[in-house]
Amino acid sequence: MTTQVYSRWDHLTPVERQVLRGVFWSGAASRGALADTLGFSKSRLNAVVSNLVVGGLLQELGPLSSTGGRRAEHLALAPDLGVLACVDLGATSLHVALVAPTMTVLAERREVADVRHGPGRVMQRVKTLLGDLLAEQRLRPEDVLAVGMGVPGPVEVHSGLLVSPPIMPGWEGFSIREDLAGLVDAPVLVDNDVNVLALGELWHARQPAGDFLVVKVGTGIGCGIVSGGRIYRGADGAAGDVGHICVDPLGPRCHCGNVGCVEAMAAGPAVARDARRAAEAGESERLAEVLAETGRLEPPDVARAAREGDAVALAIVQRSGQLVGMMLASLVNFFNPSHIVLTGGIVGMGPLWLASIRQSVYGRSLALSTRHIEIRPSTLGERGGVLGAAALGLLGVLDRGGRP
Repeated sequence: MTTQVYSRWDHLTPVERQVLRGVFWSGAASRGALADTLGFSKSRLNAVVSNLVVGGLLQELGPLSSTGGRRAEHLALAPDLGVLACVDLGATSLHVALVAPTMTVLAERREVADVRHGPGRVMQRVKTLLGDLLAEQRLRPEDVLAVGMGVPGPVEVHSGLLVSPPIMPGWEGFSIREDLAGLVDAPVLVDNDVNVLALGELWHARQPAGDFLVVKVGTGIGCGIVSGGRIYRGADGAAGDVGHICVDPLGPRCHCGNVGCVEAMAAGPAVARDARRAAEAGESERLAEVLAETGRLEPPDVARAAREGDAVALAIVQRSGQLVGMMLASLVNFFNPSHIVLTGGIVGMGPLWLASIRQSVYGRSLALSTRHIEIRPSTLGERGGVLGAAALGLLGVLDRGGRP
């Protein structure tokens, strides 16, 4: 790869960008199928595609399965366009990857992180990991097409700045874009981590359409909203901050200052807190054993105890699911999504947690709103964040028509 690769993006027309987006969303489509999807005549589509193939932005791969007659070649983004540097920053984790424009993960690193350490320390680690991955792949900073990054807080999407992030002290006003400018000369796209996850789910569905929710339950609780095939961010980028919906006016105080927030009662720290209280009160012999052995209790410990039949652990898991379901029922009645995708560390709590969510949603939502709804865990696993970040970066380049 050379810096000349970027000149291919510099003078794209709106129609060419539309075709490239269509290829990205389809995953593998023939010219005919792409023409139908975009509403183009076949002659117009062929002319645009031919120019993009000659320009090195598209390639034609092997034939698709035949439905009769000549088998059509399927289109894909060219393999040497550059790489996407992807960062999925959670409250307690960091996942960095290099992803090809075809959404193939080339290299990745995961490690424990703490956003409370502030942007200086965390971002230095981000840059170190990205540099290491580029070196391992024998790539240079100039080969980075774009950077996509998800962060666990509200983001003003146009500036890329975090706005009063409740669990990220010291990040207010910090410019991730400017900080990464010293590492790569490429567009840097930043968004809330759940919006990024929703973008990954949208890509995985292989069609830029639909009305659904992606709900992350981990250290906090957030929701990515897909409306009409687009991420809905609200007037100021704060849409989806559902963790602070009240599910009990007499509940504990949340770090946001209010009481009874679902995040304060059903997210990971709440599960761990309730388990520790039960262990210290002698209510659960199994949880007390784990606490004595390790000095702490985490949600996976509670899930394990629940699978082993511990009644207190079962009640904690069920309670978390019920409260999350109460919050989701309000969203279902308001938004009427086709499906809800659950992700985050707490999703591993198991079938009882998921069943409790479903029970609350079906019990508290209007019948019409739940007639066809599907509530399921994400199928993208731990890579959902970096794949969403890759989509964020690539679409940012296409929307801008090239490097800024």
